[in-house]
Amino acid sequence: MDASLFQEMANIQDRHWWFVARRRILASVIGKRTFLSAARILEVGCGTGGNLAMLSHFGSLSAIEYDDNARSIAGRLGICPVLSGKLPEPVPFGNEKFDLVCMLDVLEHIENDEGALQRAGELLCPSGQLLVTVPAYSWLWSAHDDIHHHYRRYTAKMLRQRALKANLVVEKLGYFNSLLFPLIASIRILGKLTGRGGGSDTEMPGPMTNRMLLKIFSLERHVIPKLMFPFGTSILAVLTKAP
Repeated sequence: MDASLFQEMANIQDRHWWFVARRRILASVIGKRTFLSAARILEVGCGTGGNLAMLSHFGSLSAIEYDDNARSIAGRLGICPVLSGKLPEPVPFGNEKFDLVCMLDVLEHIENDEGALQRAGELLCPSGQLLVTVPAYSWLWSAHDDIHHHYRRYTAKMLRQRALKANLVVEKLGYFNSLLFPLIASIRILGKLTGRGGGSDTEMPGPMTNRMLLKIFSLERHVIPKLMFPFGTSILAVLTKAP
C-alpha cells in the first residue's frame, strides 16, 4: 500500500469502529483458547501496529512487517520488536516456534497464499494455533480492495481448501461482521450500480455513526467464540498443524 494509506490507518486505528470492534472480537476468540502463561505470539504483517497492544496481553509478542513505512510506525509504539519479514519467505526467528501466529487481514495481500499458510504452519509449536482473518466474497470487491492491493477475497470453502493444501487442520472457520452485512452489502452494490464506490473504506465516519457501528459490530464478540455466522463481510479461521 502507499505510505499515505498506512499513515491514514495509523491515525484512526484506535478510534475507527471497524478496527476497534474487530480487536474486541479477536480478543474474545483468543481469550477462549488455552495457552501457557508465557505463550509466544507472532503477528505476521502487523501493519502500523493496531493489534499489538491487544495481542501483548496474551503472552510474549513479536511481529514482522514487510513495508518499511508501516514497520517504522509500529516500531515507534514500543510494544514489541517489529522486524522485517513476510511470508512465504523465511522469517528472522531462526528455529523459534510460536504458540499463536496471527495473520489478520494479511493473506489477501499475498499472491502465494497457500505457500504463506504452509510457512505459517511451520512456525507453530506442536500445539500451536494459527489465527487468520480475511475479507469475504469476490462480489463485494470494490475500489477499497484495489487501493489496498488485495489479490482476492475469500469464501469459507476457499479458505478451508487453502488450509488443507497447506497441511493444516481447521478447528474453527466461519464468517463474522455479519450484523452489519446487509448494510455493507447494500452500500457496495449501490456503489457499483452508480459508479460511486471509489475510495477506501477506512475513512473516519462522524462521531455518532462511528459509535453506532462500533456498538453493533462489537456485539459479535459475545457470539464468535462459541459459533460462527453463515455469512458476513469477513472470515475467521483457527488452524493447527496436521499430526
